[in-house]
Amino acid sequence: MADAAVRRIDRIDVAPRFTAADALRLNNLFRGRDTAEMLRVVLGEQMVGEVAVVSSFGAESAVLLHLVAQADRSTPVLFLDTGKHFPDTLAYRDALVARLGLTDLRILTPDADALEKRDATGLRWSYDPDGCCEIRKVAPLERAMAGFDASITGRKAFQAATRANLPRFELDGDRLKINPLITWSREDLEGYFTHHDLPQHPLVAQGYPSIGCAPCTSKVAPGEDPRSGRWKGWDKTECGIHVQPGDGDPDQPSF
Repeated sequence: MADAAVRRIDRIDVAPRFTAADALRLNNLFRGRDTAEMLRVVLGEQMVGEVAVVSSFGAESAVLLHLVAQADRSTPVLFLDTGKHFPDTLAYRDALVARLGLTDLRILTPDADALEKRDATGLRWSYDPDGCCEIRKVAPLERAMAGFDASITGRKAFQAATRANLPRFELDGDRLKINPLITWSREDLEGYFTHHDLPQHPLVAQGYPSIGCAPCTSKVAPGEDPRSGRWKGWDKTECGIHVQPGDGDPDQPSF
């Protein structure tokens, strides 16, 4: 009787993409290194797999997008078109993409069935802003991120107390979230805008230092928290696509 062929057992890899140890290692690896250099290495050497930039094309977005464009203009840029943006934001988005030569803008929209079932009037923002953000931001981004291993955000520590201790690299489920500008100050950003002659969002000059959806964005008085104009009157500081990290290096590396 012939020897029976040995049957190989297929195994499914269920290991997470990244762990807290990976975030800590990256924070240590890039501690004290220039932001532009960090992005060139991370994107150019594909250190963390497939990466997308999540951008609101808001008040300070031009800085991060310029840095990313210098590293790799083909990096996917994800924009959540909620249907509630200021027309100024949409015009600014298109102008900035053209100016920087970004080649892979992906516009994410809410699921039509979810809108019809949960926000047919378009007024959910007025009585349930969390639910509105879930339909128009959180769910579309979750779907889009299925094909990526990491995302890049434009969050800065000075914007709000909830962002004060964010690291450069944090664990986001089993993906990585990268915050290249987390230690940048207002002065750093202003200096970068000036040095590279970057266009400002047109609403900044009108008193909007943080710009989201039109119904939930208000002007901010001098000296107020830059994000105090978001969801004014509600106990809400984030749309839901960012949560406080529980992993990674809590120390803020210098840029």
